[in-house]
Amino acid sequence: MLTRKQHELLMFIDRHLRDTGFSPSFEEMKEALKLRSKSGIHRLITALEERGFLRRRAHRARALEVIRLPESTAPATLARAEPAPAARPAFAPNVIRGTFASNLPGVARGANEAAAVHLPLYGRIAAGQPIEALRDQGTSVEVPAALLGGGEHYALEVSGDSMEGAGILDGDTVIIRRDDMAENGSVVVALVDEAEVTLKRLRRKGNSIALEAANPRYETRIFGPDRVKVQGRLVGLLRRY
Repeated sequence: MLTRKQHELLMFIDRHLRDTGFSPSFEEMKEALKLRSKSGIHRLITALEERGFLRRRAHRARALEVIRLPESTAPATLARAEPAPAARPAFAPNVIRGTFASNLPGVARGANEAAAVHLPLYGRIAAGQPIEALRDQGTSVEVPAALLGGGEHYALEVSGDSMEGAGILDGDTVIIRRDDMAENGSVVVALVDEAEVTLKRLRRKGNSIALEAANPRYETRIFGPDRVKVQGRLVGLLRRY
């Protein structure tokens, strides 16, 4: 899942490559997306590269290669891009409460009488660069009630490898307890600039907030306190083999 700006940039680069045979300049990309600075383009390209949509060719200027397009745009092979879809709603999960008495809706009991609860499953959250985390309507994941405590919970699918040092791998499902506070060093869902979310370890350094990866390939990102809001903290993880 891409943000609207990531999708727009990917489509623009693909069109430019097909029309001219070479990738657009940063200035052209900035103008096409109506951004104020080239740093925003650099961040978007890094996110697309990490998620496997773009590749930068080393030692060559203006050398971007589109590896793949979103499935909704190109089901089988790379095709001429369609207009970017309208922006989807911002991340605002409607979570369910984690008070799991056996008479609550959504709670089931298996043969071993172990209670389970169905949590709403939201979109893929980047464990690399931030992306939007949007709810996949109607999708849920069954979680053992013993894994949860009190409070409100939801699930997110992880995309990327920047938290692998914390045992969180690409494709894992993380269980998040909704909270706007977290202890220093906690793994959290963080809302950045009221637009994007990411899964990172939270570090407070004076008046700054650092979002720290658990992979040396990724740099720690530091923000002012007014740019980051905690949306929840990690309480569990599910993995399919």
